[in-house]
Amino acid sequence: MCVVPYELENRLVVGVASSAVFDLTESDEVFRRDGEEKYRQFQKKHLNDPLDKGIAFSFVRRLLSLNDLSDDPLNDPVVEVVLLSRNDPDTGLRVMKSISHHSLQITRAVFMQGKSPIDYIPALNIALFLSANADDVKAAIEKGHPAGQVLESAVVDDEHDDELRIAFDFDGVLADDESESVMQTQNLESFHDHEVRNQMQPHNPGPLKEFLIRVAKIQSSEEAKRRSDPTYTNRLRVSLVTARNAPSHERAINTLKSWGVMPNDAFFLGGVEKLKVLRVMKPHIFFDDQSGHLEKAATVVPSVHIPFGVTNRLSE
Repeated sequence: MCVVPYELENRLVVGVASSAVFDLTESDEVFRRDGEEKYRQFQKKHLNDPLDKGIAFSFVRRLLSLNDLSDDPLNDPVVEVVLLSRNDPDTGLRVMKSISHHSLQITRAVFMQGKSPIDYIPALNIALFLSANADDVKAAIEKGHPAGQVLESAVVDDEHDDELRIAFDFDGVLADDESESVMQTQNLESFHDHEVRNQMQPHNPGPLKEFLIRVAKIQSSEEAKRRSDPTYTNRLRVSLVTARNAPSHERAINTLKSWGVMPNDAFFLGGVEKLKVLRVMKPHIFFDDQSGHLEKAATVVPSVHIPFGVTNRLSE
């Protein structure tokens, strides 16, 4: 079979475990209770029973819908989603059939029986890997890969509009944990002093910097489309939701500027509960590194834990 080479370098590539996109509660219970062979039999028996939508389903579906920005969505999409699975190819068939049933344009997959696929994240130019498996995500982060654990969360209504709303915390997610370390080891006043002294010094990147940059490229494509077609309405909206407030907000903004990106919205909350903003915003996915924030956020929006930096090391 002769296949034309397909490049991933100029696309936004997201890797997803089936546990991020579909509800695997029943399947996982069979595996834990009865073992691999019974699990295999269960999946074969239910091969043609589509899996229900999972926490990140709306995010993935809406992200893939942005491929209509391309002149050739089939052969030259702006977004590529790759399935990365611990299943073997046989038991993974049910997942692929579910993908087809739900009309998700996911055609590329990696199946690794009982093994984590995270070592293939760089090979596939993946800017974000999503999984419900905490161990896989933690191992990916420790290797310097961009990964997040999809938590049991509320699901945002998937039908009432065409927007894709993505919300990020800043420290430990987009930026590294340099400033968070000051906060954790000293106090809030020292944190603000540190940020003011270094306000013109951009932060080093955190795990999801590259994902944000690739998302921003798609936003630029939307802007170009809107200029050529005044009837077009932008669908991709990016928000920053952070516990920072003045005067430490300036370094965050300067850092984003230095990367050539800027969110549509920024909420510098300074201790105000993020839940209050997220309940109104209704993002389709929210990324944060702190479990304390996510426990409440997950009650209203699909939430993803980024197990990076000093806060997570201190909690181990």
